[in-house]
Amino acid sequence: MKIRSILAILIWILVLTDTSAQIPNGYYNSAAGLSGSQLKTALHRIIRNHQVISYTGLWTAFYTTDDKSSGKVWDVYSDIPDGTPPYEFDFGTNQCSTTPGLEGICYNREHTFPQSYFGSSSSDTIYSDLFHLYPCDSYVNTRRSNYPFGEVNSPTWTSQNGSKLGPCVTTGYGGTVFEPLDGFKGDLARNYFYLATRYEHEMTGWAPLNSYGDIIMNGTPYPCYETWFLDMLLQWHAADPVSQKEIDRNNAVYSLQGNRNPFIDHPEYVAIVWAGSSPVVFPEPTNYPASFSAHNIHLQWVDASGAILPQGYLVRMSSTGFAAIPDPVDGTEYPDSSTDKNVVYGVQNAWITNLNANTTYYFKLFSYNGSGAARVYKTDGSVPQLMQATTP
Repeated sequence: MKIRSILAILIWILVLTDTSAQIPNGYYNSAAGLSGSQLKTALHRIIRNHQVISYTGLWTAFYTTDDKSSGKVWDVYSDIPDGTPPYEFDFGTNQCSTTPGLEGICYNREHTFPQSYFGSSSSDTIYSDLFHLYPCDSYVNTRRSNYPFGEVNSPTWTSQNGSKLGPCVTTGYGGTVFEPLDGFKGDLARNYFYLATRYEHEMTGWAPLNSYGDIIMNGTPYPCYETWFLDMLLQWHAADPVSQKEIDRNNAVYSLQGNRNPFIDHPEYVAIVWAGSSPVVFPEPTNYPASFSAHNIHLQWVDASGAILPQGYLVRMSSTGFAAIPDPVDGTEYPDSSTDKNVVYGVQNAWITNLNANTTYYFKLFSYNGSGAARVYKTDGSVPQLMQATTP
């Protein structure tokens, strides 16, 4: 039997050394020497009764809690850690006034712990608690909806930065979930540990409010989450350690709310609260998965060059042949559909999903500039085209 510990790497001495200078002197003294539910309750008493920011005030708070060094918005649904994001937002300028029908248009205020899980009252403290609220792409936020976080192998939809929506493959739940990038999973897990601690008494009454919330919460103040979900959060926490981004955000939120996320300041608290500092051991699975196949196609290209660069690309598809793919018409925008997909300049790839098995598909790639009636497509010369088959 293979044994895998997901908490053995949780005692990060270097992380503690780096973050301790930012923790107010004596902040966690009352939690010393405790473990399990007792430690969790002690932490609850330390971080409760924070200064509540109005929901409208979040727009201003984001300028200091979620700003990149470049001054752009730090959005976990569009950013790519250590990579080039497909697009970036400017504070204020790209703030949403309506919900757009496309990705990359504007950002709004995302409850990473969905509002429906705790009720819709704006008077609730959690409603504007910055530790689970982020500026996020409005369209991706809409696609995430109130589905739980989880892990996906066969996405039904993929965002431009690679976040995925689809059936959950985590043992214990098989419904639809939303999977963020690996580089943000630890951030979100530690936020969920914060919520289970800050709202440990309120959370006991939240599970019946929403079917998806009931899937992840077990209606108790400890351990708060269902086993499948808690195990996944522990794995995310272990695999994606505290980053400088989280440290800076923790300090920024503290300056506004007057409380901190203990699991950013002391990552080892996660093990001490939920696993008694003992490794969590998993048995080897009994069988391999069945029906191993590929019904998705990943298209890749190198961005167009030249004196006039495109703003984006339109991928058009057919299952009957290249001749069946019509040229796009100037002055017309084609929304994403079963045959069309828009990709912004700089992304250089697209996932085409939900395809039929054992079928050959044909693709053409058109460059474009402008929007609405001013949209112009390049259709002369040799349009890039590709054919690709799915597996049986």
